[in-house]
Amino acid sequence: MNAEERYLWDLTGYLVARRVLASGELLAANEAIDLHQDRMRIADDNLGAGDSHSLRGTGRPTMHGLLEMERPHCEPFRRMLVHPAVVSRLNAMCGSGFRLDHGPLLIAGVKGTEGLTMHGSGEPHRPQVAYNHQNGQSYCGGVTVSWQLADVNPGDGGFVCVPGSHKSGYQMPPGVRTCDDDMGTVVQPALGAGDVLFFMDGAQTHGTRPWQSQRPRRSILFKYAARSCVRGGPAQDLASPEIYWGEDVVAEMTDEQRAVMFGPYSNHRGEVPFLAVDDSGNVRIER
Repeated sequence: MNAEERYLWDLTGYLVARRVLASGELLAANEAIDLHQDRMRIADDNLGAGDSHSLRGTGRPTMHGLLEMERPHCEPFRRMLVHPAVVSRLNAMCGSGFRLDHGPLLIAGVKGTEGLTMHGSGEPHRPQVAYNHQNGQSYCGGVTVSWQLADVNPGDGGFVCVPGSHKSGYQMPPGVRTCDDDMGTVVQPALGAGDVLFFMDGAQTHGTRPWQSQRPRRSILFKYAARSCVRGGPAQDLASPEIYWGEDVVAEMTDEQRAVMFGPYSNHRGEVPFLAVDDSGNVRIER
């Protein structure tokens, strides 16, 4: 990252690298997707829009398994995984030793595809995705790299964010979350086919506007994390104490003892128990 990119990244929470993919690379990636349309899954209508009025639409199409496609169709996505334009920037954004946490995922869209309510913003504080700057080096626990396989013009919809929200110390207003009253803060970057978008996933407020273009949306998202952060992926399946430590180790433990034996997995959505001490000095499970 040069000085200008570092400034933009620290200031806004996102960065666009222009024309990273050559025309041949774009063609190969799009052809691979075209040939695997049977893998496309369409979510229920308004699953992501929730209680928003302005984000409503039809279900969002997605495709998993891009790295597992048969050769040569997996190759475009495997090159994206450790592309020089990504490695050089993630070393500065996450620190050396970054890792793929989950993905890649194709997010597609046709005219009328719903949006996704704004989320992230680092509130409440979650250290695994937080942004910090110290001694001339920035650190972000979670960075999403989004490869654009088609143009995204102003007003098309797709990815939106609140620039600078990774530094906000206040709770996101409800109107910004739903985009029904975004206070003029929500921005949709214009992107070209072959561009790469980096954004602070979790630290920055971001979401999706409904897709408005007749041209299909095609964005490939890779979710990276700092080496010490575990957000998703296989961590969910490996986190139970019986798997992480082994059944012999945790056999006959109390619920309170077992609570601290879970493996690292931050995106647990309340499924991992937490401990507290009550007024009598007893350790208990916090519900």
